[in-house]
Amino acid sequence: MVASTERVATVTRNTLESQITITINLDGSGAAQLNTPVPFLNHMLDQIARHGLIDITIEAQGDVEIDDHHTVEDIGITLGMAFAQAIGDKKGINRYGSAYVPLDEALSRVVLDFSGRPGLILNADFVRSHVGSFDVDLVSEFFHGFVNHALVTLHIDNLRGANAHHQIETIFKAFGRALRMAATADSRMAGIMPSTKGSL
Repeated sequence: MVASTERVATVTRNTLESQITITINLDGSGAAQLNTPVPFLNHMLDQIARHGLIDITIEAQGDVEIDDHHTVEDIGITLGMAFAQAIGDKKGINRYGSAYVPLDEALSRVVLDFSGRPGLILNADFVRSHVGSFDVDLVSEFFHGFVNHALVTLHIDNLRGANAHHQIETIFKAFGRALRMAATADSRMAGIMPSTKGSL
């Protein structure tokens, strides 16, 4: 019997505030099936899938009658849990990833490390408080949820931008591309832990 090398995971997380199931394939084609009650977040999650070449399926319900906070944060948490499962023991991966992404006047940089140590540094001065009905504070909540459960170190800098939609979209596109770089296998590192400590 040959052991599976597929880097896939399905995670279900149910609380009184949200009910979420996420399936990811790190070696996918960028296909996304997104069913959440937060349309702008769906748009951003699609950027992660397409630019990360990660297949993502999300079924989510939440107490959006209160606001979107719990649902957005919990999707970040559940997605982070799925990444932690799918990435496996991290042997043979690049470990580090980075990307600059422009969109018209906006430019963002994202640098990521599958370090095993959760940490988020987010520098973004959004020019508006909302994009449609989406509260821009929830960008931070999503990424905090992700890093704390994916166990990654993540630096996000929106370097410039005069349109909040563009600012956020460049962040999510760059995040997808940094994920893709960091999770990609390096043939010269096959079976080798990308750390002098011997573990991550």
